Amino acid sequence: MKLPSRKLPTALAAVLAVAFCLIATVILRPALAETLELRGAGSTLAAPLYRKWIDAVERAHPSIGVRYEAIGSGEGVARFVADTVDFAGSDVQLPLAQAAKIERGVIQVPSTAGMVVLAYNLPELKGQLRLPQEVYVDIFLGKIRTWNDPRILAANPDLYLPSINIAVVARQDSSGTTNALTRHLAAVSNRWTDGGPGVGNIVVWPQGAMLARGNEGVASRIKISLGAIGYVEYGFARRLGLPVALLENKSGQFVAPTQQSGIAALAASAGSGLDGLAASLANPAAPQAYPIVTYSWLLLHESYPTGRAEAVTSFVDWGLDSGQAVASDLGYLALPAPVIDLAKSALSRIK
Repeated sequence: MKLPSRKLPTALAAVLAVAFCLIATVILRPALAETLELRGAGSTLAAPLYRKWIDAVERAHPSIGVRYEAIGSGEGVARFVADTVDFAGSDVQLPLAQAAKIERGVIQVPSTAGMVVLAYNLPELKGQLRLPQEVYVDIFLGKIRTWNDPRILAANPDLYLPSINIAVVARQDSSGTTNALTRHLAAVSNRWTDGGPGVGNIVVWPQGAMLARGNEGVASRIKISLGAIGYVEYGFARRLGLPVALLENKSGQFVAPTQQSGIAALAASAGSGLDGLAASLANPAAPQAYPIVTYSWLLLHESYPTGRAEAVTSFVDWGLDSGQAVASDLGYLALPAPVIDLAKSALSRIK
C-alpha cells in the first residue's frame, strides 16, 4: 500500500522558510554584531601605556575595539587632520590656528606625562654620568665630540671616561619626543635657536648623527652602539637596561629621572590651564625637578557619529581614572589631580 505524501503545500513551505529566516536573524544578531573599532595613531612615547589601556578597556567593554599604531606624533596628527583616524596621540599640542581648520573640531586632552632621558652606551663606566646643561646642549650641537672632553671630565672627576667618539642617536621621523627635547634645549641656551637646529618635531642634526625611527628604534640603536648617547622616553631606556645620565636642572642640581623628580616638574604646571601646560615644562625651576618632562596628549574630535562618541569617551575616561595607576608601573608620570580635572572638562565637550 502506498503511504500518503508528507510534502507540504508550496505556499505553506515558503511561509515557514521566511519565518525560520526571521527567527534565525533575531537569534543570531547579537552574536554576529560587529565590534565597534576605534582607530588611533601617533606618539611612540605613550604607545606602551596606550596598549595597556586598550587591553583593559576591551576586557571591560567587549563591544569596543581599539587599534593604535605607534608611528610618531607628526604622522599621527597628519592622519587625524585628514580624518582617517578617530584619535591621535601626540606629545605636542596642535597649534590653535591649525586646530581651527579641522571641520569636526578638535579637543586636546592630556593623557599622561613622561621624562625624556639621555641614555648612553659606555659599558666600562663605573658610576653615574653627570651632564651639566650647557654640556649636553653642546653634545647635541656637535661641539663636544669625545667622551673625555674636559667639560665632561670636570663634571665627573671620579669617573674614567674613555677617549672615544660620542655618537649622537636621534629621531628621523616626526616626533613629539624630539619636540620636547629641542624645546628644552632652546630654553637652556640661545645657541640652540640662533643658528642651531631650532625647535620642532623634525630638526637637522649635526653631521654624523645616527637616526632611527620611534623611541624604540633610538633605544635599540643606543644599545648596540659603543659610545652612543640619545634621547628616549624613560620607560624605553628602563626596559632595555640602558644607563641614563643625571642631568643638571635649572636650579643647578643633578637629578635622576624618578617618579618624585618628574612629579616635582609637573607640580608647577598644574595651574597653567590646558593651553599653558607645555610651555611651563620647558625647563622647570623646582630644585627637585627633572629638567626634561613632557605631557602627552590625545587629540579627539568634538563630534562623532552615534555610538562612536560614547566609545571614545569611555576609552579616554578610563585612561584618566584607572589608567593613571598603570602609568607609574611603566615609568610614566601620573597626571596631577588638577590636570585630570582640566582633561575631563575638555572631554565633556564631545558630542
